[in-house]
Amino acid sequence: MIRTLSLPSGIEIPYVARGDDEGTPVIFLHGYSDSWRSFQLVLPYLPLSIRAFALTQRGHGNAGRPVNGYGTRDFAADLAAFMDTAGLADAVIVGHSMGGLIAQRFALDYPDRVRGLVLAGTAASLRRFKEVQELWEDFISQLRDPIDRAFVSDFQRSTLARPLPRAYLKTVIRESLKTPARVWRSVMNDMLDEDTSYELRRIQAPTLMLWGERDTYCPPREREYLASAIAGSRSILYPGAGHALHWEEPERFAADIDTFASQFAGRHAASIMRPPDWTDTGVVKAMTMETIV
Repeated sequence: MIRTLSLPSGIEIPYVARGDDEGTPVIFLHGYSDSWRSFQLVLPYLPLSIRAFALTQRGHGNAGRPVNGYGTRDFAADLAAFMDTAGLADAVIVGHSMGGLIAQRFALDYPDRVRGLVLAGTAASLRRFKEVQELWEDFISQLRDPIDRAFVSDFQRSTLARPLPRAYLKTVIRESLKTPARVWRSVMNDMLDEDTSYELRRIQAPTLMLWGERDTYCPPREREYLASAIAGSRSILYPGAGHALHWEEPERFAADIDTFASQFAGRHAASIMRPPDWTDTGVVKAMTMETIV
């Protein structure tokens, strides 16, 4: 069931929650132009011992769309407000792409609220990537409503190295079409200005990084930089997967999240000083698959 939580700022945040109320809280942050449905394929594979929250962030999907405030600090503040309102002292934070930039900022600005950090297909800065710069200059900076469906379809397909179920691809395209042009422009413009390169060494949370081998948006040099900058972090490469690795391999993605998050069951962020010794892959616990609509 899709729920909506109103933040003190007045912004409404749609989200889906599943798992036991006493389970380890894990919050999923989607990528650029996506919504909570970015994790729709992943959620059914998570064990009930994980209390999962998949959010739709401001400006995206059916979330509130303020006139301004689309930098990573704004999104991170929303996450803190969401946790306050939902009664979550801390959580494992999982961010994909744009969500990974926001997760980094959250870990830097709210360190006591992060049990563990998972960065999937993300970067410290987008400015130095020619492909992203060209996407901004040639297309996104010029976007106007209504958004061309063909553009959105090409954009989402560019994140893939393997085909998706047709119905799900239609879903993510439909969700992206909900994002107005001004939000596409504002978010990308602010992301291009974001650079956590000089701050990453301050991240103390245990960190797991997940990458698609054929990710065209986050090349190997960025993976290597993040791995070296965040002390004690661990990386897992998904052979043959693209930027949207959690769409292409949702079961494995869920297993890796489960293995990582299980290390923090019943533990508060402040009590975790060093990354635990987690393994590269986990086993999805037996569970009844459920359809989220």
